Amino acid sequence: MANIKGKKLNITQVQEIKILRRIVEITNSELDLKWILGEIVNVVNDMTKADSVFIYLFDEEKRHLVLMASKTPHQKELGKVNLKIGEGITGWVAKENKPVAIKKSAYRDPRFKNFDVLPEDKYEAFLSVPIVHKGDPAGVINVQHKKPHEYAVNTVSLISIIAKQIGGVIENARLYDERKKKALQFDSLIKVSQSITSQGYLDEILNLIVVVTAQMLSSKICSIMLLDQKGDKLVIKATQSLSEEYKKKPNLKVNASISGEVIKTKKPVVTYDVRNEKKYHFRDLAVKENLTSMLSVPMVVRDKAIGIINIYTKEHHSFTQEEIDILQMVANQAAMAVENTKLMEEVLKIKEALETRKMVERAKGILMKESKMNEDEAYRIIHRKSMDTCKPMREIAEAIILAWDMKK
Repeated sequence: MANIKGKKLNITQVQEIKILRRIVEITNSELDLKWILGEIVNVVNDMTKADSVFIYLFDEEKRHLVLMASKTPHQKELGKVNLKIGEGITGWVAKENKPVAIKKSAYRDPRFKNFDVLPEDKYEAFLSVPIVHKGDPAGVINVQHKKPHEYAVNTVSLISIIAKQIGGVIENARLYDERKKKALQFDSLIKVSQSITSQGYLDEILNLIVVVTAQMLSSKICSIMLLDQKGDKLVIKATQSLSEEYKKKPNLKVNASISGEVIKTKKPVVTYDVRNEKKYHFRDLAVKENLTSMLSVPMVVRDKAIGIINIYTKEHHSFTQEEIDILQMVANQAAMAVENTKLMEEVLKIKEALETRKMVERAKGILMKESKMNEDEAYRIIHRKSMDTCKPMREIAEAIILAWDMKK
């Protein structure tokens, strides 16, 4: 028997101290949320010898409890099984901030909710303990046994202590994850900025933007559409989608589409399910490509919308204000890329025109000197030769200059 300050401890007390020490180790270790939840599941499982241990965490934005860790192999369900506060035994525990211990026939409890993806109806005994942080619901720990099982008072008490201890560390781990995510997003925005200040061609820049943006926001498809010269249609210019059908989808009329609404209002538009949205023109394609939620933001430069950026998700998704703001930042940078490239093209055209003019002037001078003709006659010869051979006047001028230089 161990002892503390002369007092002998029984086996149960020794085990409890060992468990609490392990929880302290976990809370003082790395801030990786997935690892922390996995270790807590292991501790609770070792303590209870349960057939199932689940941890749900509260998502403040969605106002739901989300399954985030499990002893049993439910990898596909992690992050996807949602419960409203008050829904099912788990939701009730989170709402009332009270543990629930049912030794048999838990599935008959009126608060119980069955999930097709989780075989909870096969468990007889059910223990659910709230995780609380600063008085607010942070999550729930569920322990389940396939056979009837009496949950001892000290077991419920110990898991409640664990739940209180981990509330703060879970919140810190979440903040750490958010910081990492923002750092990645910032990194991605830097890449976009670097591409915009480079001397690359517009198509290359836009293609880089859609690839980086899709990775940054975990979207299935990201696409950029620009207004045509008339300004009444949107033409797809870049996408990281591998689907040829999506790449070749028809141009969109501004006056009869969701994307056109974004152009006209210069404001983002969120569509929860494009497959059921009448204004969305490619519902059949969305079904085929497994596209569900869409966020569309305007590309604005000098208070003028010149195009849009769309991102799609495979599953229903409620876009956060942060996601909207990030995509708008990218869209504004992309708009500047388009504008800068157009200005560069105009500068190059002007430069080329000046160089062509210099060539023609020199060629005229050679003809005037060699053939004793005036300026107009020399120009007409160069122009006529250009028309007859279907070659630019610059090429004709270069040929005259080359022939003259070879005579020297």
